[in-house]
Amino acid sequence: MSSLFDQIRETLVSNDVVLYMKGDQKFPMCGFSNTVVRILETLNIPFHAVNVLKDMELREGIKTFANWPTIPQLYVKEEFIGGCDIVSEMYETGELQALFAEKGIGA
Repeated sequence: MSSLFDQIRETLVSNDVVLYMKGDQKFPMCGFSNTVVRILETLNIPFHAVNVLKDMELREGIKTFANWPTIPQLYVKEEFIGGCDIVSEMYETGELQALFAEKGIGA
């Protein structure tokens, strides 16, 4: 598991915004992943998408890594933000936009 965690850490270090999701940016494979993709696109936030459906070890490992049981999972500057419900709520309240502005990401 440590090599998988190393792989996850490397992905997070190499990209400001990472979305572990089912499917990819063009073809999300679940409604929750689609919702987060659409929010990021609406905000013009560039992100690196990781399709957990391609690797079952990663799909389970990311849940352990974040101690979070569901996919999608959004990370900003290596910090775990949350899943669909949290990201949606943060977007609706403006907290997500403020977070991106604070981190110098996006418009």
